[in-house]
Amino acid sequence: MKTLLLMGLLLMSGTLFAQQPIEMKVWPNGAPNDNGITEEKNGDTDSPSYTKEAILYVYPAKKGNGMAIVACPGGGYSHLAMAHEGKSMADWFNSQGITYAVLRYRMPNGHNEVPLSDSQQALRIMRQHAQEWNVKKLGIMGSSAGGHLASTTATHFTDAETRPDFQILFYPVITMDPAYTHMGSHDNLLGKNPSKELEQKYSNELQVTPQTPPAFILHSSDDTVVPVANSVNYYTALVKNNVPASLHTYPVGGHGWGYRDSFPYKRQWTGELEKWLREINK
Repeated sequence: MKTLLLMGLLLMSGTLFAQQPIEMKVWPNGAPNDNGITEEKNGDTDSPSYTKEAILYVYPAKKGNGMAIVACPGGGYSHLAMAHEGKSMADWFNSQGITYAVLRYRMPNGHNEVPLSDSQQALRIMRQHAQEWNVKKLGIMGSSAGGHLASTTATHFTDAETRPDFQILFYPVITMDPAYTHMGSHDNLLGKNPSKELEQKYSNELQVTPQTPPAFILHSSDDTVVPVANSVNYYTALVKNNVPASLHTYPVGGHGWGYRDSFPYKRQWTGELEKWLREINK
């Protein structure tokens, strides 16, 4: 009985003293663009949908090593997997000395410029607090459709402030080519009948240049939601442009595993990513 009581107290104290993020509105004075959404769905859950307000949740590392990451959860550009593709990784990144932030970005609702404007502003905010949070190298990270947003951020930057220093992509949607994109993400971002020019603009394998930041990419070969060709073709484009890139594909795992323990290769990807981050921070 005493043992059970002690365990309960420990669990309660862990809950009470777990680090709470700093919550910041991305556009406190109003966004420069509108996604046309008037009402959010499931706004207070770990899976908010049709979001109309962008919020950045920041977890500063207590002993920062100079690195910071902004994570963009996935959800097909209709909702956000804020837990296993976002907030669940905070303690793990903080334990490495990395300041971590999760971006609750606005859904495009056919307004393709909206998510990118949110991710770029999130990078600006992190850099505005660089001294406070010891941010010297700032990366963008994303999963699935959030991986598309992260790779868009990495290939569509407009200046030094909006260029991430590195990118981490979990089973990312990369292309808008209907032959192998995720059509839900495609339609939610661009609409159901976009022009070929718009599809090409957001096919990020076509937008890589020598200035694109280094990349760490993960994918499962048996992913039936987002074909692994998205990652392979992006990796190939990076290599052709002499951009340092690391591609890790796993034989099984499907789609959407994020930080879940159920993914059979979690120990492998976490170890490889930790090593990669140490190397690029030298």
